[in-house]
Amino acid sequence: MANRFNDTDTTLAVAFRSIIAQLDKETLTLRELLELVGEQGLLLFCILLTLPFLLPVSIPGVSTVSGIVIILIGIGVTLNRVPWLPRQLMNRTITREHLQPVLEHGAKIFDRLERWVKPRFQSITTGIAINRINGFLLTLGGILLLFPLSFVPFSNTLPAVVILCLSFGILQQDGYFIVAGYTCLCLTLVYFSVLGLLLVWGGQAFLF
Repeated sequence: MANRFNDTDTTLAVAFRSIIAQLDKETLTLRELLELVGEQGLLLFCILLTLPFLLPVSIPGVSTVSGIVIILIGIGVTLNRVPWLPRQLMNRTITREHLQPVLEHGAKIFDRLERWVKPRFQSITTGIAINRINGFLLTLGGILLLFPLSFVPFSNTLPAVVILCLSFGILQQDGYFIVAGYTCLCLTLVYFSVLGLLLVWGGQAFLF
């Protein structure tokens, strides 16, 4: 299985189209999808799990599963070891009908995006200490994605952008995307804090 954190010369658009070409079943499990991801491994898997929250297509019921898997991968990045992924989660199925449009839209996005991507600002993309920090923030993004707030606008989208930027930045060693991930994480924490305050104030107004 592709349990790796390594970066490669393969672009994400090519990787996504390679997965599409290998979709020979109507349904597949998350474990089978991870095996199709290939040499870019778990960080590409994180990117794939965030796409349903960023695109006008969806995979039903993925928020909780995606959040938990991303948290475990983030912990693995932090500790620099392959994470344990629960069998029950990895055996969850996805239909080709829902998955293929996500991959096709993702490939089109990365076709346009990757022409601007290159290794830069590598002081925040490489090294044991910074990898631990980035892994911890990736874990935090997964925790925020896990919150049951899908009915609130942007409550899934903002954490997904955090995860996408951090995973993409680590894979491509592009510090600009890491900085974008840091910035979006700060905005997400502010947004969630405001939601929490509004909930508290609303509760107090209702009680009194």
